[in-house]
Amino acid sequence: MEKIREGIKDKKRIVIKIGSSSLQHKETGDLDYTKLDVLCRELCNIRNQGKDVILVSSGAIAVGKKAVGIKAQSHDGRHMGFKQACAAIGQARLMMTYQKIFAEYNQIAAQILMTKNTIVDDVNRENAYNTFSELLNLGVIPIVNENDTVSTYEILVGEDDVLIGDNDTLSAIVASLVHADLLILLSDIDGLYSDDPRINDKARFIEEVEELTDEYMNMGKSSTGSSVGTGGMNTKMNAAKIATSCGADMIIANSSDIRIIHRLMDGRNLGTLFKAHMDENFDVIDFIKNIHS
Repeated sequence: MEKIREGIKDKKRIVIKIGSSSLQHKETGDLDYTKLDVLCRELCNIRNQGKDVILVSSGAIAVGKKAVGIKAQSHDGRHMGFKQACAAIGQARLMMTYQKIFAEYNQIAAQILMTKNTIVDDVNRENAYNTFSELLNLGVIPIVNENDTVSTYEILVGEDDVLIGDNDTLSAIVASLVHADLLILLSDIDGLYSDDPRINDKARFIEEVEELTDEYMNMGKSSTGSSVGTGGMNTKMNAAKIATSCGADMIIANSSDIRIIHRLMDGRNLGTLFKAHMDENFDVIDFIKNIHS
């Protein structure tokens, strides 16, 4: 295990995903600026090592709700237009916050909003790849989210027409698109367990997954996510399938201390490591369509 983890130090292109629940104070739904500051500092430090880093960040709808006086954690059944409006408000606020904090570390950040058509359309996918490539060549840190102001795919998790659906899956798609060699999913759980540890105190923690078998995939099916985000362990397992099949290692780790990022990059045995198993026949689009069918 130690030798395998040592290899993390050599990764050159890293995608890091952080969820809504990791960015906010649970009591109020307001942004946790301390966590955001540490996150930006960690990403800048990776970038200063000469590595490429991309952030996939949730939180736009929750931040927008808070801005207009609706509790971020609430599920009040409001119509889709309202949620999309919240996304528009929140995405602007979230990016403004990121830009200000990154500027403190002399780092330029850029926003990339993706939709279903970014992935399924060959021209759009190529254009997205070119944009990512140029930004990374310029030393910029791209910040990615699904474009909820015009796309309902993430908002309507579970609907038949979902293609992306959550930022766990989106981050894996980004990793495959840019040929990343490491994907880190920061969550409110330590990693993969044999069962949901919140309801089964005998659940076994799994440090490493050498190959994603059906047994492992089924471990995520009964778990759910937080009241703020849209992804549970099931979406993380799907992300692992995408990332590892496209040649990237993936780690699920707890975001309670954002400084875990540099500890992971130092090769420490934290979280659950999913080893890459490049599959030339793996079709990302077909896989996503199947998991949402």
